[in-house]
Amino acid sequence: MIHLVRHGRTAANAGGRLQGRLDLPIDDVGETQVAALSAAFARIDRLISSPSLRARQTAAVFGVDVELDERWLEMDFGEFDGAQMSELPREVLRRWMTSPDFTPEGGESLSALAARVNSACDELAVAARDQVIVVVTHATPIKVAMAWALGVGADIVWRSQVDHARITTLTVGDRGPALAGFNVAPSR
Repeated sequence: MIHLVRHGRTAANAGGRLQGRLDLPIDDVGETQVAALSAAFARIDRLISSPSLRARQTAAVFGVDVELDERWLEMDFGEFDGAQMSELPREVLRRWMTSPDFTPEGGESLSALAARVNSACDELAVAARDQVIVVVTHATPIKVAMAWALGVGADIVWRSQVDHARITTLTVGDRGPALAGFNVAPSR
């Protein structure tokens, strides 16, 4: 089983800003969200995290040795890191939402992100049959991993939402991966 956990909230998230590769810490609300995750899993065989500060801070709550994997970094929004979606030109938004190959200046396309996340998912698939794997990452990689499990194109990411400190669960069986839970709050 693969549990994908989105990091706790940051000040940029609170301000509705694209965070991408900005390496900001979680804020006070994020700390509270992350604390609620601490008992979310009875067992963790392997803990993997994006190397970003906000993901590492979230992963630390589990008290398990963490492997860092750059494939789980958030999408690189390039020149739009730090911007609010409402500040983007309409034409840019239209292209971004309709073309998985659209690449913002200095950034990364959805297709490129999907290639790296799908590679990470493929690598974890065999172990996930009998291990509990927790990956602490970001909204867009979680949505891409969901698309991988469903066997659909990555462009589905624009039609889904992942909240802070929420869990998405993928199972892997004889028929391949499946989505078992999406955007679930940790139970208390």
